[in-house]
Amino acid sequence: MASNLPTSMQAQFLESYKTPYKLRTVPLPSPSTPHDILIRVDAASYCHTDFVLAEGQMPGLPKSFPHIGCHEFAGTVISHFKSPSEKASELKVGARVGVPGRAFHACGNCFECKKNRPKDLIAEDDEGYSVHCVDAENNGLSRHGGFAEYAIVDARQVAPIPDSLTAAETAPLMCAGVTIYAALKRCGLQVGDRVGILGAGGGLGHLGLQYGVHMGYKVLGIEAADFPLALAKDVAQRLNPQPHIVDARAEQASVLVQNLGGQDGKTHVGEMGLDAVVILPESQIAFDYGMSMLKTHGTCVVVSFPEKGFQFSARDVVFRDIKILGSLVGSNKTLREMLDFSARHNVRAISKSYPLARLNELVEEYNKGSGGKLVVDMTRKE
Repeated sequence: MASNLPTSMQAQFLESYKTPYKLRTVPLPSPSTPHDILIRVDAASYCHTDFVLAEGQMPGLPKSFPHIGCHEFAGTVISHFKSPSEKASELKVGARVGVPGRAFHACGNCFECKKNRPKDLIAEDDEGYSVHCVDAENNGLSRHGGFAEYAIVDARQVAPIPDSLTAAETAPLMCAGVTIYAALKRCGLQVGDRVGILGAGGGLGHLGLQYGVHMGYKVLGIEAADFPLALAKDVAQRLNPQPHIVDARAEQASVLVQNLGGQDGKTHVGEMGLDAVVILPESQIAFDYGMSMLKTHGTCVVVSFPEKGFQFSARDVVFRDIKILGSLVGSNKTLREMLDFSARHNVRAISKSYPLARLNELVEEYNKGSGGKLVVDMTRKE
């Protein structure tokens, strides 16, 4: 470790479930394996999973208390292990990197890392590393994350930040961005196809509106709460073509399907509606609404994971040939692709920032359900 580095840092810790974060001063961590790099955290974004973890709804996580949360952050490379790996050596001191939660210290030897599984619809990493590695750790979940001034990350999991993106703009893309980007790719759509985003005014959803439009899809954003609905409409107005934003409380899915069928010149109900939907809310009502919007042979991509799961109709799967897929973040190649896409098309999260010391105020704001993303910006002191 470089001699001019501090010996301690500040970090926000969870000390038990359902309690506020506590700001503590702790020793600076050190790289301990060739893939490890020490970064100065420049921005750290709050995700719904941080809330789920803090509420004790992820059995076995964190592995121990006190725990530093956050699995979507961005920072600057400060130092390497004394004998760095090739991947780590490529990231010079001073390089800016985005850091997702998955997958710290992937084993390199399991069936996932060896790619002994069916090909995916999205870009896969080279052999020897996988975000689905069963033995990998998760920043901010099973190990310490980004709500700290410094963090140890795996050089194989990070992505260089394009010059046009700030750290505060990058942090929300490290989970919310790559997750919705990968989910849209997993829909298997062609340019001009129709996709619906359930939860379009949330952290992932409002990014999905932007990605979907720039991917060339006809996008329908669906919401059922006032603040997120307003945010989705605001984002839609900035895009060309504009996504159609739906208040699910006021518009029945069956009516929307008929309207879309009329626009597409379709006369048979099986041909009407959406080619794919992405389910972001942890709501059975949202899931049912999305499924009823799909054409026959459509695809439902599930991103959320409610504690009690979802119920689905076997008739949808059997008689309508609806495919239900799950989507968990994306590979490192997808992460880099997403960042380049975001920079090229000016995709940005609508966000509000806080200093590290005011993380609990950020959580209070999150609980209001206003939509968008909330970010700890390390450059802010007040």
